[in-house]
Order: sequence, then C-alpha cells, then structure tokens
Amino acid sequence: MILLKTATDMYNFSSQLRAQGKKLGFVPTMGALHAGHMKLISNSLGQNNTTVCCIFVNPTQFNDSNDFEKYPITIEKDLLQLERSGCDILFLPTVFEIYPSGTSNLVHYELGRLETVLEGKFRPGHFQGVCQVVDRLLEIVNPSRIYMGQKDFQQCLVVQKMLDVRHPNIEMIKVPIQREHNGLAMSSRNIRLSESAKKSALTIFEVLTNIKYNWGKKAVENLIQEASLQIENAGFEKIDYVSIVEAKDLEELVTWDANIPAVALVAAFIDGVRLIDNLSIS
Repeated sequence: MILLKTATDMYNFSSQLRAQGKKLGFVPTMGALHAGHMKLISNSLGQNNTTVCCIFVNPTQFNDSNDFEKYPITIEKDLLQLERSGCDILFLPTVFEIYPSGTSNLVHYELGRLETVLEGKFRPGHFQGVCQVVDRLLEIVNPSRIYMGQKDFQQCLVVQKMLDVRHPNIEMIKVPIQREHNGLAMSSRNIRLSESAKKSALTIFEVLTNIKYNWGKKAVENLIQEASLQIENAGFEKIDYVSIVEAKDLEELVTWDANIPAVALVAAFIDGVRLIDNLSIS
C-alpha cells in the first residue's frame, strides 16, 4: 500500500493512473475503521483498477467542538486493516493540505431542504462541512467512483446533490449498512460505548425493525410514539428524532402509501454518544 500525505502527490499520482486509462475507486473516511469501512474498500477493489482510501477527521463538519475532540483516532490499527484489505493507496492529509487558505470563507452549497431536516436540523452546518471536504477531496483524487455507506442515509443524498452539480462524471456507489451479529449498526463511535450501553444501543435496531413490521398496520404517529418510548425506556439520554420519510427526498410521511419507498430513521444519545441508524421499511 502506498501512503501519500500531500494534495500535490495525491493529485499527481491519480493523474498518472487516469492517463493510463485506469479506474479509481475512492473511499473517504475519518478513520477508526471497522468492518463497514472494509466493505466499502472491498466493493471498490472489485470494481476498479485502483482503490484510494482517505483518512481525515474534517473539522468543518462538527458543529460540536467536544464531539470533534472526542472523535476516536486509531491510525495504527487503521493502517493494519487497510494493508490487509488490499487497499492500494492511503491518502493521509493534514488540515492544511485540505484547507490551505483556512476554513473561513469556504464555498457554500445550495442543498435546499436537505440540510434543514433530520441531521441538518440538529447539526446545523454539518452538511456544508461534508460537502466542503468531499468536494475538495474529489478535486484532489479525481476518482471514477466514490463509495459511501448507507448508515449515513441523508449524507448520501446530500453528497449526490453536490456531485450532480460539481462532479457529474463521478458515480456514487452506496453500500448497505454493515451490522454486528446482534443488529447494531457498525460505527466508529461505538468504540466510545460502555458494554452496558452497547447492549442498550440495540434498541435502535429493534424499534426500526418493529416499524418495518408494522408499516401499513399502525398509524405513523403511533409507530413513532411507540419507538420513542421504547428508546427512552432503554436508557437513552436524549432523542433527536424518530422519523418516517420518503426515501428519495426525506419528505415526512404522515400516512402509509404502498407506492412510496420509505425509510425510518433514528438519532439518539446514550453514554454521551450520538448514534444514528436507518432501515428501509417499504
């Protein structure tokens, strides 16, 4: 595996590969890698000539400075996992390499209501930061495809909107959520959970599964109320949202419609850690 640390080196290396007609797959991460990330790498390796993984904890997408400071850093373990996976290139830039002119006066992206609901509502500015870093990384790496996990369902929609405008030739490949054997969605933040909190965290997947089972059988309002109560009773400190929306644009659904692809989403805090998950319920 080749390790590159500067934007210039990464750009030049990528340009050489593209000139040879090779397809590049790109997996952007913030590190603390787990099996979900490895699934992204695996998909890219199977569909491209060269796979590039980036590890960069992006400061502009954290609206909570404490969350940024607590984000887990496990670079030695990450390097070992990437080497074992067969990843071709690791891009490991500093903040200066990504934002050489600083983080003030960055590009503003027109995201519409996508950045005002759900994650956008509770994490103001988050999706601007996501677009800023992904846009910049795509300029540097210039891949054929970008691989993203569906655990961040709303983020996938946001990045796709940015791609349509800024990078229409880059294809997004969305990879299904990878889960522990008990159903818990894999997340870098799980490292921060105590063992008891991990057990309680399973409640999120349980309520999502229950919503899916009862979709069309119970009123939407009742499904959300029951899920919220179950999460509260499991010891979660705070619920940001339990929501059922249209999969294509996150429009809130108030009644069941068999013809509309729907997804249920949850964001809640336990052990001081904010967890998100989602499940297609159509």
